[in-house]
Amino acid sequence: MAELARLSPGLDDAVVGRSAISWVGGATGDLVYRGFDVREMVPGVPYESVAHLLLFGEPPSADPSPEVATALRAARAVPAELDRAVDAIPTSAPPLDAMRTILSLLGDGSAGYPPRLEDGYRLIARLPVLLARFVRRTLGKAPVPPREDLGHAANYLWMLKGSETDPARVAALEGYLDLLADHGMNASTFVLRIAISTQSDLLSAATGALGTLKGPLHGGAPSRVSEMLDAIAAPENAAAWISQRLSRRELLFGFGHRAYKAEDPRGLVLHDLARRIAEPKRLALAEAVERSAKEALAKAHPGAKLYANVEFYSAVVLEAVGLDRALFTPTFAVARTAGWTAHALEQAADNRLIRPDVEYVGPEKGRRWPRPRDVR
Repeated sequence: MAELARLSPGLDDAVVGRSAISWVGGATGDLVYRGFDVREMVPGVPYESVAHLLLFGEPPSADPSPEVATALRAARAVPAELDRAVDAIPTSAPPLDAMRTILSLLGDGSAGYPPRLEDGYRLIARLPVLLARFVRRTLGKAPVPPREDLGHAANYLWMLKGSETDPARVAALEGYLDLLADHGMNASTFVLRIAISTQSDLLSAATGALGTLKGPLHGGAPSRVSEMLDAIAAPENAAAWISQRLSRRELLFGFGHRAYKAEDPRGLVLHDLARRIAEPKRLALAEAVERSAKEALAKAHPGAKLYANVEFYSAVVLEAVGLDRALFTPTFAVARTAGWTAHALEQAADNRLIRPDVEYVGPEKGRRWPRPRDVR
């Protein structure tokens, strides 16, 4: 049988299209949004302005973006029937699974193909609003209505906690949302673009993207980083704990990245954010684990260039912000909605069905069915 020109398991080095949204410099340790280095944007640039940049290609006229901020405030108003539907989700459901159901509920039939900016605003604004409503119910607390005077990050924390959060922690969360807003052709974005390429709608595509983000090899690892830090417990335990884990050929969550062969720029910025808000003992533990892990990985995998990735210090920052670990990956999704929207719009603007091939390795043609067929 005919062979394919080149087999690439995992689509390593395969280029499936062109995008003007973000560039991941794996060899140089860069992440660029529309030409802007994220390390020069965080902290300081509001999430609404980062969303504006991703959606429109240029920075807004002011910070936060007047257009995006106004649209998101308006979209936070959720129909009563949608509130009731979210209230029917069992409180025993993990927040990430509840979020997947919430995304499906957002698909009320009004979104279609091609995706519209309005659909994106609903996705970006309503997902954290309804997630917060669900989380409050799981805690036995009444839902908290959104506030028009708060930005995207601050309103998310307000609706989760029912009280205002320290500005330094709001700023750290906003920096996290900025850094996670997009990341080239990552797994969840690829799934979203495949769905859009079939002329599906944005909310259906985002539901598939969220299912992909759930996996620990994509977005589901920050909570496991926290569990690892708990298990190590003290800086002096780090080297032995890591050595034992590597001897059993087990993963070190929060280290290594498919794209980066240099330090993950988001991890570097998140480390700086952690220095600003994290509890000193927790930060010292994380830094000791990072040092020991880099040394151990360099010995175990010479030349592999394995560093802390975005999820390592994400865990430390999100802990310090005051989020429950079950909310780490859902908050990753909250951040990524802006990028998903930008990619959906870009895919639809020059669409072609994404349909890769696979190399068949089964039996050769010519086999015969072992029993006579009853042809009628």
